[in-house]
Amino acid sequence: MCNKQAFQISRQKDYKGFLIDLILYVSVMFLIRELYIPKIGFIANGLFNSLTTLAVAMWRMKARGITWRDLGLKAPKNFLKTVGITALILTTTLVSIIIFEIVKDQLPFEIAPDTSSESALSKFGNLKGNWLHFFSIIVFIWIESMLEELLDRGFLMNWLERLFSKTSVATLLAIVLQAVIFGFRHSYDLSARSISVGIIGLIMGIAYMYLGRNLWPLIIAHCILNSLSMIERVL
Repeated sequence: MCNKQAFQISRQKDYKGFLIDLILYVSVMFLIRELYIPKIGFIANGLFNSLTTLAVAMWRMKARGITWRDLGLKAPKNFLKTVGITALILTTTLVSIIIFEIVKDQLPFEIAPDTSSESALSKFGNLKGNWLHFFSIIVFIWIESMLEELLDRGFLMNWLERLFSKTSVATLLAIVLQAVIFGFRHSYDLSARSISVGIIGLIMGIAYMYLGRNLWPLIIAHCILNSLSMIERVL
């Protein structure tokens, strides 16, 4: 029996097991953030956090006989389609963020201000006009972008979907919940940053579930988005 078939059977019989997996995974995801080592810097801490969470995900995947290929880390069958999906994700994300920035002050609830510009200085150093520093850290930003897609869309969404597999809206719940977790993982309060990151997670989740369940367009789009954000700090 192939891994994918075994996964289909297990999701029907072992939704309690997926709940235990998720409790372990989410607990480690948030608790590991509290272990911050100032001497190694923000980027190294971020990679350590993601790699630790990745180890938990791979542990649970191995227990269930699942590979990253089963979750969508496989070579795209159509290069042009992959480029098109990536462009669609980027366009939708940028338009959605612009719309949010326009309407956020009219929302019926109060949100904390976005302090990401100030925090970026302490996280990445002074990037203004410093292209050498940009190129010295951008590869690590891409690695972190890829890890986030593997973890949040590849692992978390699939496990949430299987947790709710007895419901008719399992996929919808998985998309929404992973977006909420993704947003609050970047900012613990109801801030402009947590909402905007949640919107990105929502778009990525929809694209993953309904545009072929291939992680590569999401990884490429995520890397481009983060690159644009970093370039903006240099210019």
